[in-house]
Amino acid sequence: MLHEHQRPRHHFDLRLEEDGVLRSWAVPRGLPVRSGANRLAVAVPDHDMDHLTYTDAEKSIADIGWWEEHDRNERRIVFTLHGREGARRYALIRTQQDWLLHLTKEQPG
Repeated sequence: MLHEHQRPRHHFDLRLEEDGVLRSWAVPRGLPVRSGANRLAVAVPDHDMDHLTYTDAEKSIADIGWWEEHDRNERRIVFTLHGREGARRYALIRTQQDWLLHLTKEQPG
């Protein structure tokens, strides 16, 4: 799921459902759209499942769908997001301070 926030500054929240909660990352510039592109992703506290469809005057649902994990270790999660626009494969890569959201070169066929 992808939430679009208007405050405190315009940004998106990537939320991946796992173990009964929504793991969440703030992505200030939105999902990368070009293969090989990276976006800063800042881990934020997990959210309850009721946030899946929560909206208000400052938060809207930009896309909803499901995700499929392909590989994971302590520094990287490779997954495919299945949403309104189809399927796109990403990697969340841990840096020393935050995460990078990377649109992989290999995409679902």
